[in-house]
Amino acid sequence: MRLRALTALLLLVAVLIAPAVADAGGKPRVAAVQVALQARGLYRGTIDGIRGPMTAAAIRRFQRRARLTVDGIAGPRTRGALGRLARRKLGTRLVHRGRVGGDVVAVQWLTAWHGFPSGTFDGWFGPRTDVAVRLFQRRRGLFPDGIVGPATIRALRSRLPRSPLRFGYPVRAPITDRFGPRGSRFHTGLDFPAHFGASVYAARSGRVVGAGWNPGGYGYLVVLRHGRRTRTLYAHLSRVTVRVGERVGRGARIGRVGATGNATGPHLHFEVRVRGAAVNPLPALR
Repeated sequence: MRLRALTALLLLVAVLIAPAVADAGGKPRVAAVQVALQARGLYRGTIDGIRGPMTAAAIRRFQRRARLTVDGIAGPRTRGALGRLARRKLGTRLVHRGRVGGDVVAVQWLTAWHGFPSGTFDGWFGPRTDVAVRLFQRRRGLFPDGIVGPATIRALRSRLPRSPLRFGYPVRAPITDRFGPRGSRFHTGLDFPAHFGASVYAARSGRVVGAGWNPGGYGYLVVLRHGRRTRTLYAHLSRVTVRVGERVGRGARIGRVGATGNATGPHLHFEVRVRGAAVNPLPALR
């Protein structure tokens, strides 16, 4: 009992002293409420952690159904009625494989923002969440045991990684989908809708370390390695025009826009990864 009490106290301290991830754009506890509402068929918007009109309306619908005060605010009684997906707060217990709850949503949310998404935000600590947590722990120099305790919580709430390098635009097209939540998942790059066959350019000089078909949904993919452990990815291409090992300069054509892999139309999916973690490319574009 003493060990359990000490563990709970350490977790609480970690939550209290850890800074909020201000650049993540939303709150994990709001995301947990959205997931709980979605599980009940009451919320169909993006799991974005933002208490906007759609979230407030879904909360009111649930409150009417549960015969609670209808104010659109997810207070303690509303969270309690919503169940463990909304009720569990990160830091009240150790989180690991097999757990279900709002604290698991928070872990999925924060690891995604740190560049290690685990698929759907669903509040279940399954195999994909376990892998994401271990990858994050390795990157932060923590023991990769897949257990989210005080040290991992502090690291998850730290400032998000950024690219140390600057990049040019990889295609002449506007940006639509950005880095962040999209539906019930997380989008790890920028999407540039462009006409089929449009030229795709190297955003910075580098060496080609990947060129060809990717079975993970990226379709035809080019990966460039730059300095400072940074890579850029160019996905869903219709054609690859470089080879592995080739050195390319900034602005060199490396492929053409397509819709291969998991794509609904022609566009370029562009990612920046630093030490294996996906980072928001937008601040690095010049």
